[in-house]
Amino acid sequence: MNEKYTQLAWEQTSRLLEIDSPSGFTDRAARWVQEQFQSMGFSATLTAKGGVLADLGGRDENDALLLAAHTDTLGGMVAEIKGNGRLRLTALGGMSACNGEAENVRVYTRQGKVIEGTLQLCNASLHVNKDYSDAKRSFDTTEVVLDEPVADAPGTRALGIQVGDIVCFDPRTRRTESGYLKSRFLDDKLSVGILLAYARYLADNRIVPRRRVYVHVTVYEEVGHGGCASVPAGVTEAISVDMGCVGDGVQCTERQASICAKDSGGPYSYQLVGRLIDAAKAAGADYAVDVYPFYGSDVETTLRSGYDIRHGLIGPGVYASHGYERSHMDGIANTLKLLKAFIE
Repeated sequence: MNEKYTQLAWEQTSRLLEIDSPSGFTDRAARWVQEQFQSMGFSATLTAKGGVLADLGGRDENDALLLAAHTDTLGGMVAEIKGNGRLRLTALGGMSACNGEAENVRVYTRQGKVIEGTLQLCNASLHVNKDYSDAKRSFDTTEVVLDEPVADAPGTRALGIQVGDIVCFDPRTRRTESGYLKSRFLDDKLSVGILLAYARYLADNRIVPRRRVYVHVTVYEEVGHGGCASVPAGVTEAISVDMGCVGDGVQCTERQASICAKDSGGPYSYQLVGRLIDAAKAAGADYAVDVYPFYGSDVETTLRSGYDIRHGLIGPGVYASHGYERSHMDGIANTLKLLKAFIE
C-alpha cells in the first residue's frame, strides 16, 4: 500500500466533503459514492434506506467481512420561521450551536433553491449587546440570518423556505503543507475516502481477498440507526471504519490509526480487537488502542438489530470531533496499512 492510495483517499474525501449530506439529506452523497465504486468495476447498490452496499469480492462467502462507514454528517433543520424573518434551528445529530456560531450555512428549500445565511447569536453585535459574552449558546438563543433582504416571516416564506428545510454548515476544508487535514465532517467522510482508496487498490492490483468483503456506507449513523440493516448473508464480522478520538484521557493522535476496545456501547469483540492489533503490528502501522466513553458506532447498531457477528471499530485519529475537526495524512496511511494487513 503506497503513498498513491493515501493521496487518493484524501482526494476522494475532499470531493465528498463538497457535497452537503446531513442525516436525512444524503441522496446526492450516496449516489456519488455508489458511482465511485461502480467506476472501479465493483457492484454497488443503493439500499431502500438510502445507503450504499458495495461488494469488493472475495473467495469465502461464508466468512465474509462487512466494513461500515457513514457519509451522513451533522447539520440543522428549520424549526421555526421567526417574526423577524430569521430561522430557529433544530439539530440533526450532535450539531452544537456553540460550535456552529458564526458559520456560513446553506438552506435547501423543497423547490430546489439554495439560500445562504449565517448562524449567529441573537443580537450578535458586541457594540449593542452587553451580555454577548455571557449568553448561553443553544439553538434557542441563536438564529440563521439569511443573506436576503427579508425582515419578517412572510418575506422569508416568499423565498420558499418552510419548516423542515435542511440547513447545511460550510465544511471549510483545508489541507496544510505539513499534512494536516482540517474540515467539518471528517467524521466520517474521511473514512469513506479511505475505503474508496482501498477499493481502488484492490482493483488496480486485481486482488481477490481470501474472504468476501462488503462495504456498507450508511446514511443515518449520526442519529443512531445507520448500521441496523443491510448485512449480507455470510457476514461473520463487521468493522466500523470511523474516526478515532483525540483528546484528554486517550492515547490516539491524528497521525495514528485507532483501534477501539470499548465505548459507550460496551466492549468490542475481544478476539477481533486482538487480531486488529496483531495486523497493525505486522504491517508496521502506527496505532493506539483506546476506550471512548462518549462514542457509539454503526456496528453496535448492527448487533442491537440482532445480527450474530463479531464487531470492531478502527479509524484515523480525529481531533475536535463534532466541531471543526483535524486529522493528518499519516492517519490515513496507517489506517490503510491496518486494513490491508487485516484483510489480506
